[in-house]
Amino acid sequence: MARNAIILLFLFSVSLFSASIATEKVAALVQEQPLTLQYHDGPLLFGRITVNLIWYGRFSPSQRAILSDLVASLAAPSPSVFFSSHHAPSVASWWKTTEKYRTRRTPRLQLVQGRQLVDEDYSLGKSLTSEQIVELASKGPNSNAVNVVLTAADVAVEGFCMSRCGTHGWSRAKGQRGKFAYLWVGNSETQCPGMCAWPFHQPIYGPQTPPLVAPNADVGVDGMVINVASLLAGAATNPFGNGYFQGPSTAPLEAATACPGIYGSGAFPGYAGNLLVEPTTGGSYNAEGANGRKFLLPALWDPSTSSCSTLV
Repeated sequence: MARNAIILLFLFSVSLFSASIATEKVAALVQEQPLTLQYHDGPLLFGRITVNLIWYGRFSPSQRAILSDLVASLAAPSPSVFFSSHHAPSVASWWKTTEKYRTRRTPRLQLVQGRQLVDEDYSLGKSLTSEQIVELASKGPNSNAVNVVLTAADVAVEGFCMSRCGTHGWSRAKGQRGKFAYLWVGNSETQCPGMCAWPFHQPIYGPQTPPLVAPNADVGVDGMVINVASLLAGAATNPFGNGYFQGPSTAPLEAATACPGIYGSGAFPGYAGNLLVEPTTGGSYNAEGANGRKFLLPALWDPSTSSCSTLV
């Protein structure tokens, strides 16, 4: 079993801001090493893979709809579920960057919406260990699947808000030889919105710029959208810990985590970048998906340009 955590990205961005001041005088003397997400010869997800949502704790119907629409949006746009009044980039176009990580030997990956399992009775309690997250993930289909565990705002998870906002990894189902990929993301609305729901909440540290308006009027769940999207990109490009990444395998930089705090062009530490704004609600977003839903998605590292790719 292996796990890769999505570390608190805003802290990394703030550290860059501080470091830039301290190193300004010597910057001209130091040549920055280029970032390269190297391929470590491991298997990637391919073919038709279902994304199954495992809801742990109590989520409202509207909250479930937001994240369900995100998953539905990852496939190619369909007129029956997609429409755009503002001609915004689509979630599917954001996902296409992950296809650039395919090798010649690896068939194309197609993510499709799968099953939804609901545990509103907190069967494992309201304080979960990493092992219990894997236990919950194992309740979903274990073949050709990515199982997404989503914990409610009143559920504490080992390491949550201290060192991570979510995790992706892999495990083996009992009695089976094959491996399956999973990820976990928690709702940070009441526990650490300044960490895991930025830029929809003021950060705990760093420049105190006004927070953006969440596109779906839910700071916690719109923050979950960012983290789910980041971890799905990581699961697609480094599902078993030996795919594409830079640095140590225990704390790798992956497709999304290589671009911390970047959502639009012109981003810098403390500023998410130039984004689209919904005129009615004032919500900031950079992509549109199923049922006209607006989302804010993180930049992805584009291996063809060696840069962080944004939609706007």
